[in-house]
Amino acid sequence: MNQFKFLFILCPFFAFSQQVKKVDFKTLNADLSLHAGDKKIWGTVNYTFDVLSSIDTIRIDAKKMNFKNLKINDVSVDFKNSATELKLFQGYKKGKNTLSFEYEASPKQTLYFIGEGHGLQIWTQGQGKYTSHWLPSFDDVNEKLIFGLSISYLQDFTVLSNGILKNASNLNQVEKQWNYQMEKPMSSYLVMLAIGKFEKQTETTASGMPLEMYLSKEEASKFEYTYKYNKQIFDFLEKEIGVKYPWGIYRQVPVKDFLYGGMENTTSTIFAEDYVVDEIGFNDRTYINVNAHELAHQWFGDLITAESGKHHWLQEGFATYYALLAEKELFGEDHFNWEMYEIAERLQQASKRDTIPLLNEKASSLTFYQKGAWALHILRENVGAKNFNKAVKKYLEKYSYKNVNTEDFLAEIRKVSKYDTKKFQEIWLEKSGFEVKEALGILQKNKFIKHYLEVLALAEIPFEEKKQKFEEILNADDYYPVKEEVLLQLQTVDFEVKKPLILLAMNSKDVKVRQAVAKTLNKFPEEFLPEFETFLDDKSYVTNEIALNVLWSQFPKNRNKYLDKSRNWVGMNDKNLRILWLTMALATKDFEPENNVKFYDELLQYTSIDYENVVRQNAITNLLYVNPGDTNVLKALVNPLTHHKWQFSKFAREKIRELIKKDTFRLYFSELLPEIPENERVILSGLLSEK
Repeated sequence: MNQFKFLFILCPFFAFSQQVKKVDFKTLNADLSLHAGDKKIWGTVNYTFDVLSSIDTIRIDAKKMNFKNLKINDVSVDFKNSATELKLFQGYKKGKNTLSFEYEASPKQTLYFIGEGHGLQIWTQGQGKYTSHWLPSFDDVNEKLIFGLSISYLQDFTVLSNGILKNASNLNQVEKQWNYQMEKPMSSYLVMLAIGKFEKQTETTASGMPLEMYLSKEEASKFEYTYKYNKQIFDFLEKEIGVKYPWGIYRQVPVKDFLYGGMENTTSTIFAEDYVVDEIGFNDRTYINVNAHELAHQWFGDLITAESGKHHWLQEGFATYYALLAEKELFGEDHFNWEMYEIAERLQQASKRDTIPLLNEKASSLTFYQKGAWALHILRENVGAKNFNKAVKKYLEKYSYKNVNTEDFLAEIRKVSKYDTKKFQEIWLEKSGFEVKEALGILQKNKFIKHYLEVLALAEIPFEEKKQKFEEILNADDYYPVKEEVLLQLQTVDFEVKKPLILLAMNSKDVKVRQAVAKTLNKFPEEFLPEFETFLDDKSYVTNEIALNVLWSQFPKNRNKYLDKSRNWVGMNDKNLRILWLTMALATKDFEPENNVKFYDELLQYTSIDYENVVRQNAITNLLYVNPGDTNVLKALVNPLTHHKWQFSKFAREKIRELIKKDTFRLYFSELLPEIPENERVILSGLLSEK
């Protein structure tokens, strides 16, 4: 690496790390307005700060912003705008100071404008994207301020931010202002906005904390199952952690096309609409783990914040582990140990290629989250739950509203136990790989895991020798993974031989056991159709999809029957069943040919920007299956090239790369270039010019 370039990259961070020691920013209060059409934000910002010792330049992170009317201590002063930082070099004094200015920005990231009209949503994602793209603030997590945001927007929308909503009042016949105020300091990456047409429900926890739950108006019927166990999760974590929830209010809101599963903005978690579910969808995907994970972050990440990326496991490892403890409280020991076992398997498999240890800023997400959780489980098992909880409580109380490192936490462990934290750090934090033997030793204390491993060991045993054992398992009240393993081992057994066992499994009332039958029973005789068709009525959209695929593929003469049966299915928020149905309807020659145009138009509509990326990708994939040369669909591949969600953008790029290997598609995309917006044209041109 070029040394000069390396130093150039390091200098801004070094400057900020030095600034925190010399300048202490106390508060940030902003009066903000937004315009969705122009994707612009502007407003007035006021800071208070203390100069602790002599400093030549004070820096505030501000990406591609314009400033005017800047004053320090009510006096206009010169400043420098580098396009990444606002630099102040005069007008401040040792002790207390004030700073004010007006600014505007059109952010390319961090602040996202999704949809339009009634379906418009505006939301932020600070972690990893930097709040300084939309609000002059501090990328350094060690600079913590008390934030207060006043946001003006259209009256028929709801505006959410951090802290307590002090008041909301109409400014005129069109706009309204919402005034939010934090009471304690936090890092800038935790500042949030979420604007949309939301419905709200409320609860109060056992300790009297108000909980606010939001859903978009069109999803308002899904409150019960989206937020199932919400209060129980809060009550458990507050009790288990041993420190009262520190922020005065807690709200959660799902948004469209969110970048991640969820984000723990202080007091106000944003999460993906993927987790908004009805009663049936709850059996396939729940918000429970993400809910508990983001809530745990309100203590581990928001109340105390890792001082650098090297110690990131103190946030993600803790949040992951406490979410699993919450699930144990809800679903029991077997569920918890199964989750820990699956994590151990993933870590073991990844260890062959993932060689960066936990205590390293370049560690993978799998390492930070899941190995971090296992490291905490090892600690808790070795020092005992009581001592572990005591140490965690002291750790949180000692460093509240501050920044922490790994030694800060381990020092508290040493105060309650003689456990060798040095050896623990060497093995679990500083060494790559995964300690399978130690992990299995803990897992096998659980009877279910021990039983599961015994069944797993039967894989190479001839069927006749384990048939009776399998029958006993399928008749018993065993936790579902054991029965899933039995069904996996039955895959290679002739149908007539295994049929009695299959019927036993299908008699289960456990959705997951029946789903395992549908997944593993790929071929069966026509006489078994009445039994297999019952999967079409299961309370699981995933099972319904599996069954419909199998039946439509293997029994062509019954296709019309199955399409009639599933005509009104929609499925989860990705419209998995509706898109599958439309695809099958178009691919079934004698099924309502007079409606083919109608079916096609609906499926094509799902590729448009009016829908979430998961719906669009699903529709594009299925339309290309029906007709790989459909130019309407090819054009729908271009807009996602600039999408803010990298997975969707990557899908479009890879699909276009695959298509342009053929001259006809290359010519089509080349001729499309003059018709598309510049940002899309730049990327598409790049793909066409690749060798």
